[in-house]
Amino acid sequence: MPKFAANLSFLFTEMPFAERFARAAAAGFKGVEMLFPYDWPADEVAGWLRAAGLEAVLFNLPPGDWAAGERGLACLPGRQEAFAESVERALTYARRLGCRRLHGLAGIRPAGIAETELEATYIANLRHAADRLASIGATLTIEPINSRIDMPGYWLDDIGRARRLLDAIGRDNVGLQLDLYHAQILQGDLARTIQSHLERIVHIQIADNPGRHEPGSGEIHYPYLFELLDRLGYAGWVGCEYRPLTTTAAGLGWLPR
Repeated sequence: MPKFAANLSFLFTEMPFAERFARAAAAGFKGVEMLFPYDWPADEVAGWLRAAGLEAVLFNLPPGDWAAGERGLACLPGRQEAFAESVERALTYARRLGCRRLHGLAGIRPAGIAETELEATYIANLRHAADRLASIGATLTIEPINSRIDMPGYWLDDIGRARRLLDAIGRDNVGLQLDLYHAQILQGDLARTIQSHLERIVHIQIADNPGRHEPGSGEIHYPYLFELLDRLGYAGWVGCEYRPLTTTAAGLGWLPR
């Protein structure tokens, strides 16, 4: 059975962030991921992880000005310096948290800029981030996110394109983060999608569709997909990045024991 990690930005949100670590451990999780740890001092977050006996398996690079609508900086011409600064900040947290997998958000497609310039900017930024993360043995992930429902205008919204970009970036420590909720919206055919890209997948996330709630609440047949991952020999983490229909605890009946 896959290794499941609780996304603490989505789960156990009925309690303060610092208390979610112990609650995740009590629920049987061995790893946690989060969107952004930067609102808390890195040493405090590291302490919460240690106290709960948990591994930090993934978090995102700083996204820019989230409140103003930014969803990453990697594809944005003119923001290269800010992107490089975000990488250094993320590195500081990765070292303290012992996290060796970080996701670089691509950003919202700006108007009036040629696609070739956006792609060139993205590739150059991701190469820089990958080289810096290599200094601590960390992997950078890229994730196709649906631009139809969850993140309108998001630049990297195609799985095939993400695969081509991995080849263009040309770094061994850059891999595909496949969120099966987004993949279902983008193209469906999830079993074949997993099989087609397995050798480049370094992290998987789950939520059901529609609604982005827990497995079993929608149309995706997760028991089959979990068995498929086992048959294919997937050894990475599966992050639970969903919004519980009620409370987190009430919605954990799907979790294999």
